[in-house]
Amino acid sequence: MKTRRLSTLSRSSLLGCAALALAGCSLLPTPKKDPTRFYVLTGPTATELNTGYKKGHLKVGVRSVTVAPYLDGKTMIVRRGPNEIDYRDYARWAEPLATGINRMLVARLHLSDRVQRVFPQPYPFDTTRDVDVHVSVLRCEGLVKGDGTATISFMCGIEMVRAGEQAGAGEVLLREVYEAPETPWQEGDYAELARRLSEEVARVADRVLAALPAE
Repeated sequence: MKTRRLSTLSRSSLLGCAALALAGCSLLPTPKKDPTRFYVLTGPTATELNTGYKKGHLKVGVRSVTVAPYLDGKTMIVRRGPNEIDYRDYARWAEPLATGINRMLVARLHLSDRVQRVFPQPYPFDTTRDVDVHVSVLRCEGLVKGDGTATISFMCGIEMVRAGEQAGAGEVLLREVYEAPETPWQEGDYAELARRLSEEVARVADRVLAALPAE
C-alpha cells in the first residue's frame, strides 16, 4: 500500500513538473526581429561605369576622404539645431562614411570624358598623376528644424592641386567649402536620406570636374 502511494505521488510530481515546464515555456518572451537597417551611398550603375576606360588624358588622384570625428562611425545622424546630435541606433551605414564617399567620388570622376584614370590612395608607385583631389566632410546627416521641417545637412571642403613633378606642381586649382542647399526629406525615411546625401556627393564630384585643368 505504501509502495502504491509512493508511486502515485511520483507520477503526480512528474506531471506537476511537466506542467510547470510547459507553463515556463509559455512565459518566455517571443524573440523580436532586429529592427536595424543598413544603408549605402548610391553611385553610378555598372552600365555607366562600363562606358569608361576612354577618351580623356587626365590622371586624377583621390586622396583618402576625411570626415569630422562625430561622423566617424556607422550610425546615421540627425541634427537638431546647431549643437544637438541624435544618433539613430537602428539606422546604420553599411560601411564607414569616409569609405562610401571615397568610393562614390572615384566612380563619378571616372565617368568624365576628360579623365583617363582615377587613382585612389594609396597611389601605385609606377604611375604619375596630373592632379590630386582631397575632400574633407564637415557635415553629412539629416536635419530637423525647430518647426519640424526635415532637410539634409551636408558640407565639405574641396581642394585640388597639380600633382607630380610637372611645372606648377602644388598649384592650387580649387579650394572651396561646399554647402548643400536645403533639400527636404521625410523624417524617418533613411533610404531617402541616403539617396539625398548621395546626390550631394555627386555634386561635389561635378565641382571637381569643372575645375580640371586643360589637357
